[in-house]
Amino acid sequence: MDNYTVTEKINFRSKAKKQAKHRLRIDMTPMVDLGFLLITFFVITTEMIKPTYMDIAMPKDGGSDMEIGKSYVITVIPNGKEIYYYEGDWNEAKKESRIKAITIPGLRQVISNKKDQLSDLEKYKEGPEGLMLLIKPTARADYKTVVDLLDETTINQVKKYAIVNISKEESDWIRQP
Repeated sequence: MDNYTVTEKINFRSKAKKQAKHRLRIDMTPMVDLGFLLITFFVITTEMIKPTYMDIAMPKDGGSDMEIGKSYVITVIPNGKEIYYYEGDWNEAKKESRIKAITIPGLRQVISNKKDQLSDLEKYKEGPEGLMLLIKPTARADYKTVVDLLDETTINQVKKYAIVNISKEESDWIRQP
């Protein structure tokens, strides 16, 4: 038999049981902190990537043409990477060689100058509020340029603007070398 006495066997077993009852304790505080950080990150990033949009009032199909005073109109023709503009009537602008290439920042200055010109209320009864910006994109115009032009209308507080089809004469002029 064993060399142990009965009391020693009992003490040996009780020590073994005490060691087995010792449990491992895991601190979950860092895990909870990480969870809250991730939740915060995802909430903030989803708020930042929400799309922004601009309301565009487009006329109904079949609507009648609107008569505009020629002195109030700036026409912008985006064509690929090039942008042209003229003031007033197409035929007069072509005859007087007033059709010019422009950049988006340059358009801001043109609109500002036109508003200053229209602020003479004795000569122009509608004043700067009567300014009309016509955007006539060609088939080569890219979407970004048209959106940039619409942004310029908002930045410059142009109340009247429209996206219209380019005329055949304007299209022919742009295709010329």
